[in-house]
Amino acid sequence: MLRLLTSVGAALVLGMAGVSAANAVGPDNVGVTPRTYPGQLFVGACYQPIDRSPEQIRADIAIMKAAGFNLVRMGDLSWDSFEPSDGQFTFDWFDRVLDQMNAAGIKVILDIPGAPAPIWLHHKYPGIDIVNQHGERLHPASRYMDNIADPDYRVAVRQLAQAMVRRYAHHPAVVALGYDNEVGNGSMSYSEADRQRFIGWLKVRYGTLDGLNRAWATQRWSRHIGAWDEVDLPYGDGPGPNERYLDLHRFWSDNTIDALHELDAVRRDLAPNLPTVSNYWPTAPKGFDWLRSYQDIATFGAQGFYPGDPLGAGFEAMMNRAGLDRPLWFNEFTAGGGGYYGTPARARMWAYFGLANYGQTFLAWTFNSHIGGEEQSLFGLVDHDGRPSWKVDEWERISREFAKLKSLGFPRQGHPPVAVDFSFETNWLTNPPPGPNTMKQYFTGNYWGQAVAAFQPLFEDNIDAAVIDAGHDRLDGYKLVILSSAYLMDKETAEAVRAYVAKGGTVIMTGYSAKVDETGKWFETALPGRLADVFGLRTNAFYRSEKPLEVDFAGRHLTGSDSYYEVLEPDTAKALASFINTPEKSPAITINHYGKGRAIYLATAAQPSLIGPLIRSLYPELGIARGPQAPAGVVAREVEGRILYVNTNGSPVSVPISGSRKGVLSGQTYSGHIDLPAFGAELAQ
Repeated sequence: MLRLLTSVGAALVLGMAGVSAANAVGPDNVGVTPRTYPGQLFVGACYQPIDRSPEQIRADIAIMKAAGFNLVRMGDLSWDSFEPSDGQFTFDWFDRVLDQMNAAGIKVILDIPGAPAPIWLHHKYPGIDIVNQHGERLHPASRYMDNIADPDYRVAVRQLAQAMVRRYAHHPAVVALGYDNEVGNGSMSYSEADRQRFIGWLKVRYGTLDGLNRAWATQRWSRHIGAWDEVDLPYGDGPGPNERYLDLHRFWSDNTIDALHELDAVRRDLAPNLPTVSNYWPTAPKGFDWLRSYQDIATFGAQGFYPGDPLGAGFEAMMNRAGLDRPLWFNEFTAGGGGYYGTPARARMWAYFGLANYGQTFLAWTFNSHIGGEEQSLFGLVDHDGRPSWKVDEWERISREFAKLKSLGFPRQGHPPVAVDFSFETNWLTNPPPGPNTMKQYFTGNYWGQAVAAFQPLFEDNIDAAVIDAGHDRLDGYKLVILSSAYLMDKETAEAVRAYVAKGGTVIMTGYSAKVDETGKWFETALPGRLADVFGLRTNAFYRSEKPLEVDFAGRHLTGSDSYYEVLEPDTAKALASFINTPEKSPAITINHYGKGRAIYLATAAQPSLIGPLIRSLYPELGIARGPQAPAGVVAREVEGRILYVNTNGSPVSVPISGSRKGVLSGQTYSGHIDLPAFGAELAQ
C-alpha cells in the first residue's frame, strides 16, 4: 500500500501532518460526550492474548470470571498481530477473544498498539528508526525504539487506529480506548529529517532568527546563528546550554502530543461516545508535558501504578488526575513485577490507597507471568505453568469488596481545596544533561522532591491536594495554591498567579522561584521575576548556611533541612518570621496584601519542617478542614460519613477512634480503636 506521506514530507513543520486528521471529525459527532461510568468500580488485569493458545485463553477467562473481574485491557504491544504486513489486517483471532470476554461479563479497554511499531514497518520506512545523537542509526532492538515524528509512522498508526476502531467501536465488550502504551517513553532521534522538523518548530515558536538568537542567548560563546540551516538539534545527553535543552524537550513533547491528537481525532470521528484512557508515561526521561495537554488527550487521568513510598505515590496519582474532576484509572497496577513475585496483602493495600486517591479502575500488571522477551522474569497473577497463584485470590478479594463499595460513595468525586503547582518545563530545565553547566551549582536540590515536600503536609493531614500546572488550569476553585521552587516563571503562570491573588486567593511561593523566563534565561528585572510587586519584595542575594536554618514562627522554633536561603528585601510585604542564625537575620517568611488576596513567600526551598507549619497555620482562616486523624503511615478519607483507613505500614497499627464504629469490610465492631494489620484496610461506619 502506498503511504500518503513519504520521507519527502519529513521536513514539514511539526503539527502539519495531523491537520487533516484533526479536521476529519464528522459533523454528526461534534459535541458528543464520552461516557464516564459514574458509580462504577472496575477490577481486572492487563491481558495479552497473543501469548496464549485458544485453550489457554478459555482457561484464563474462566479464572478471571471466577475472580469477579469486570474489566481487562487488551490490544497493546501487538501491532503486527493485527497488521502482519502493510495494509493486511487480521482481526478474527481478536474477535474471538472479545466475544469470550463479553460472554463472561468482562468489559475491555481497547488499546491501539501504536508502540512499538512492527519490524516490517521499520524496514519499509527507515525514517521510523531512531538515530542517536552521534548520528548512528539504530534498528529497533528493544521496545519503543520508534520515531513517532516520522510522517510515514503517523500515517501507518492512524490507518491502524481507523481499522481497529471501525471494527470494534460498537462491540458490546468495549468500554474505552487507549493509545499506544507508556507514551512518553522512548528515545529522541537525530536524523536530518528530525533536524528539519525541529527547525520548522522553531520558526513557528520564534518567528525570526533574531527571535531565536535572543531566546538562545547565542551572543554567548560565539554561537550566533546566521541562517536557519545552521541550527543543529541540541544533544539530549549533553553537553549544551539550558535554553536549547529546554526547547529540545518542548519539541519532543509537542511531537508526542500532536501524535496523540491525531489518534484522538480517529476516536472523535468514529467513536466519540467512548472515553479515552491511556497508559501514558509523561515523566519518562523523554516525556511530555501532561499537565498542559491532558484535557485534549484524555477523558480520565490514567497511569501505570508501581509505587515506592506512599507520599510519592500520592503525589504522582494526583498529578495524573491533574485538574480533572473525574476519577483516576490505574491502567497498570502493581501485582508482582520484574524479579518480584509479590507480597501478600500489598496489592490490596495499594488498591485501597488508590481508592482513597479518587481511583476507579485497577488492572493488575499482569495477568500471565511473561515467558519470553525483556520481561520474561516478570511475575503476574498466573504462574508460568498457567496455575493461579495466591495473587488471584487476593485480587478476587479486591473485586468482591469493591463490588460492595461502589454503592457507598466510591469512586470518590470532588474538587480538592488546595493545589500544588508542578511544571514539566521547570523539571526539564533544572535537570540538565552532563556537561559544562552552572545550573546544578545553583539549583542543588531536586525539583520533583521539592514539589513533593510542599505536598507532604497536606498528605500527612489527609487533605486532598490537586497537582496542576498553575499556568494552565483555573485557580479560582482552590482555597490555597502552592508554588514550590517555581524556577521558570512564564507569562501564563505569572498572569494566573497575579489574577488569583488580586481576586482574593492565597498563594505560597518558595525560594528558587521565578528566576528565569520562558526561554530559560535569568530575568533582568527585579526578582521574583514578573511577580515582585505581587509578593511586595525583591530578592537577589542568596547564601547557603553552614548550619541548619532556624526560624521562630507562630511561637514555634523550627529547624530546616536545606541550607539555601534568599535575602528578602521587603517593600510592601511584612515579615512573619526571620532566620535567627544567619548573619543577616533576614525575613524567612513574608506576606503581602495584593488586591483582595495574599502572597506569601518562604525564603528557602520547600522542606516539611518549615513549609508544614506555614501551610497548617492557614487552615482555620481559609476554611481548610483536616482529614480524619490517623497514625503515621495510615491514609484516611471520609466518604459519605464513613471513614476509609489504609495502613501503608508493613506492621500493625492501632487507630484511635471516638465511640464505636462498625467495619464494613471486616464486619467487626470497634470501640475506642481500630486495629489494622500490616497493609490492612477498613471502612468504618
